[in-house]
Amino acid sequence: MIRRLTAEDDQQVFSFLRQDPSFNLFIIGDIESFGYDADFQDVWGQFDDAGSLKAVLLRYYDSYIPYAPGDFDADGFARLIRETAQSSSIQLSGKADIARQFEERLPLGEKRTLYFCECRTDEYARQEMGAFAVKKAELADVDRILDLRRRIAEFETRPSSRDMLVKGMETNSARTYYIEQDGRMVAAASTSAENSLSAMIVGVCTDQGHRGKGYASAIVAKLVCDLLAEGKMPCLFYDNPTAGRIYHRLGFRDIGLWAMYR
Repeated sequence: MIRRLTAEDDQQVFSFLRQDPSFNLFIIGDIESFGYDADFQDVWGQFDDAGSLKAVLLRYYDSYIPYAPGDFDADGFARLIRETAQSSSIQLSGKADIARQFEERLPLGEKRTLYFCECRTDEYARQEMGAFAVKKAELADVDRILDLRRRIAEFETRPSSRDMLVKGMETNSARTYYIEQDGRMVAAASTSAENSLSAMIVGVCTDQGHRGKGYASAIVAKLVCDLLAEGKMPCLFYDNPTAGRIYHRLGFRDIGLWAMYR
């Protein structure tokens, strides 16, 4: 049986999602931040005959994330997605072995597969922080963050990027740390989907003229140390082998693959 979940299901939902807290950080973060009644978010659950959860599906605006530790009703979830999707090209992401079950069931966008990793220790990060002055951004710094990202060819800034940064800071579900030189922000890294158990590190960037100085590594190292001190598991995606080697040096370890369809 599949049905929409409510606040009355919260304890069972979180017991279920905590089985795999890193891979479920987006679902956990969105439920903690916005609950079960927001008009831009839905959460469905599949239950077995004994009333235990078998799978969860999250809709956040026009994006969907399914999760199941074993077999689940992919046809039933696909039907819900078709009924609620606002676009003919569906945005879906999730653990790769789960997400791929929708490839023949839905008109998905272009696929991108990323390495998913987590960091359980700050032993190596502490060695990388160096003597750099890493600062935490405030709301007044949002436009400076966006200006840095626009100067970097690899980054895509969308019209919604500013609102997302502001909302993340206001809800404590995201933060940005940075390094500046002569009053100019030259490197930064952010978190997203912060929740009580974990956080995703995103937006790691350095201005072209300041690369090779260890700024990005120092910022990520600071994020790792602070998050772990708060009881949150730092996680991140990468698909660039060079970046992967840097993250591994900081103590991150690959735990699987994440698929995104856009």
